[in-house]
Formats: sequence, structure tokens, C-alpha cells
Amino acid sequence: MSETLRSIVRRFPGRPTLEGAGVRLRRSFSNAEVPLFDPFLLLDRFGSGNPEDYLAGFPWHPHRGIETITYVLNGRVEHGDTLGNSGVIANGDVQWMNSGSGIVHQEMPKRTEGTFDGFQLWLNRPAREKMSTPAYRGLSQREIPRVPTERGGEVKVVAGAYGGTEGPVRGISVEPEYLDVRLAGDERLELPVPPGRTAFAHGIGGGGTFAGDDARPLGAGETALFGDGAVVRARAGPEGMRFLLASGRPLHEPVAWYGPIVMNTQDELSTALLELRRGEFVKERRPIVEE
Repeated sequence: MSETLRSIVRRFPGRPTLEGAGVRLRRSFSNAEVPLFDPFLLLDRFGSGNPEDYLAGFPWHPHRGIETITYVLNGRVEHGDTLGNSGVIANGDVQWMNSGSGIVHQEMPKRTEGTFDGFQLWLNRPAREKMSTPAYRGLSQREIPRVPTERGGEVKVVAGAYGGTEGPVRGISVEPEYLDVRLAGDERLELPVPPGRTAFAHGIGGGGTFAGDDARPLGAGETALFGDGAVVRARAGPEGMRFLLASGRPLHEPVAWYGPIVMNTQDELSTALLELRRGEFVKERRPIVEE
């Protein structure tokens, strides 16, 4: 069994970044790490107790060729898009959006008691799906199944599966897994990840080790990229541990990236930017919501 365990091959502490209209966040990986995280493109952690760090938000901006996954741990975010979708995502909610051929949207955090906290993860789409019809999934925390562990922890399953429970996000070609794992003090847990998939963990709180042989715990705010194998084995420290675990099938395709637009070639990227200037970027404006 030991030879199938995934070990940490690289750690990423994250770096402070300004995005949107001036939101302070911490970026774990981005275009400098392509293709290490293929099919994932970017992971941002937004978290602050100071409203001045986040209230400026992310006003109207375009996306094409990717999926954006926003997960709010604490706080409220108002959103709207050119498909006609609008609403609020709050504590424990997930917004999973396929930008496809082109979408313009905004995400505006609201003043929060305590710390405004959450993530945005970008997932690449294969070349054949870059210009697909955009779609939006809004998931309330009640729609995300929770699987209890033996020692009092739990695994929230947004996408993929754990313990025979499948998450509500399905039908995506790179077969992503997106889990929020909370372990009690000194608890151990094995999480299957098919060989050949890219997999990483991001520490949310507490601390613990992976594969049983990593002497240095994964701390809060740190991202660990795993090597290949079939199982991620986590062991929480005495104070417990919470982390995101994400995995997906790599695309092994070229990436042409400018800001919020990710295509395969520079010509495709130039076309997207030209269409944006001409007002031809958005191809679909009818409400499209995936259940």
C-alpha cells in the first residue's frame, strides 16, 4: 500500500496580491506555475477582518475558456452576469461557473462581521470546449453533502466523490474533485485519488502531515502539490486540521493566458481581445443555469 501514497513534492506559501478594484488576497499559484497544476490554473484565498481590504470587490470583467469556482467560507458576495444570473453566495456556498465562449460578471463582497474568507479556483477547459455555451451553477451549503469521519471530522463533497457520496458538480470533462476536509485532533484519513491525476491540498486551519512521512506540517495558507499515487493520507495534529483537496485529469494542452481569458493559442487570445474591444465578446445572453 505504501508505494501508492502520494507525497508532497512542492510547497507554495502564497504571495500577497491585489486584484479586482483593489481586493487584497493571497495567491497560491497562477500562470507562473503552468503546467505544474494542470488542469488547475489559479488559486486565490481572500481573507481579512478589515472591510477596506475587500469591499471594492471585482466589478464587471470578462472570462473565456475556463471554469471559475468561488467558495465562501465566511461572508457574503453579491454576483451578477450577462446570462442574467444574480444573487448572493454566503457561508458555505459555492459558485461554479463555466465561462465558455464568453461571459462578463461581477462579484462584490459585502461587509462581514469577523473575517471575510474564501477561495477562488480556476479550472482549465479542453480546447474542444473553450467556445462552449456558458453556464452557471449556484450551490447553497445545504446542497453540498457532508460525510462524517470515524473520529468526528467530516468531508464536504463539492465535486468528485468520497465514501460512496458524490458531489453535486458533475459532467465536467477533466473529472475534478473538490473536497473540504476537516479532521479532529490526531485523526488520520485516507482519500483515494486516481493515479495520473494532478492533486493538491491547501491548508485552511490547524495543521497536519501527509503520507505519514512528511516531517513538516502543512500550515494554514500553504499549498502542497502531490506526486503521483492512488491515495492521499492525511494526519491531523493535536489541534485538528482543515484543508481543501482538489484533483483533476491533466489536459496536456498549450496555454495562452491574458488576465481573465485563457485559450490555447495566441491567435485565439488576440481574437478574444479584439472581440472584447468591439463589443462582440459575449455570444450568449439568455439565462442558462445548470442544476
